[in-house]
Amino acid sequence: MSRSSGDESPPVMMGLEMPDIAHWSERVMVALGKNPSPFTGPGTNTFLIGTGEERILLDTGHGHSEYLPVLEAAMQRSGCRSIQQILLTHAHPDHIGGVGEVLEHVGSVTVCKMPWTEHDDYYPFEITPLADGQVIETEGARLRALHTPGHAPDHLCFLLEEENALFTGDNVLGVGTTVIPAESGDLGEYMRSLRRLVDLRPGRLYPGHGPLIARGEEKLQEYIAHRQLREQQILEAMRSGAGEVAVMVETIYAAYPPALHAAAGQSVAAHLLKLEAEGRVTRVSGTSGPPTSVRWSLV
Repeated sequence: MSRSSGDESPPVMMGLEMPDIAHWSERVMVALGKNPSPFTGPGTNTFLIGTGEERILLDTGHGHSEYLPVLEAAMQRSGCRSIQQILLTHAHPDHIGGVGEVLEHVGSVTVCKMPWTEHDDYYPFEITPLADGQVIETEGARLRALHTPGHAPDHLCFLLEEENALFTGDNVLGVGTTVIPAESGDLGEYMRSLRRLVDLRPGRLYPGHGPLIARGEEKLQEYIAHRQLREQQILEAMRSGAGEVAVMVETIYAAYPPALHAAAGQSVAAHLLKLEAEGRVTRVSGTSGPPTSVRWSLV
């Protein structure tokens, strides 16, 4: 099976190290969420945004106790005395999970995100809805919310207008590529979201995991090309007789650590669901169950 040259030693989050606190621009300071894992790398990037004594906090990590001292140190280092409000890219636990602890630490502030009712209702704090195109301002920074579903139905990216820079959440990562969950993700929507972001021609990208991306438009084009390549690899594997997701993963992701194969299976299933919606693949008659466990065939 053919493989892109970059897949011979694919970049992954496992083993990545980043500082707890970093200045990414005069308006952006990163406080690491301290929730390391094979999929989050050293942890979720949370951001203090603005230039004044009161700033926006974007994302909150998973809620690990080690995070709050990092956040407090980042606030002190940046001259931030209080949090104006909390913005969330989406409701996955490694981004929203720390809200409760942050609120206990900094006091009552507004928590804002795009609604995802069945997930939002789980949390005991009030959520203020954010809409596509809505603008949020603080001293020194103006953010525009962009509904960019695909990784999650409620996913928002935020354009920092002063820098033409994008906070990309999980849609674009500093290292590797994002997982599209088969159950709640949608690869077709994700591709449309990436193309919407390309149209903005952004400079820097500030990802939810991993290091700063200096050439944003170029990275977005790489992400689109990567997904197109994966689709061709899946179709090629199916022409060679592969019908199960696990078999496709073993072939296409052979260079990746086995610990990441389950997540890769989610992304392969997302591709198959997209191809199914386009009428290009189908589930074999008589099989039922989640898309990662059924047998697939070409139409």
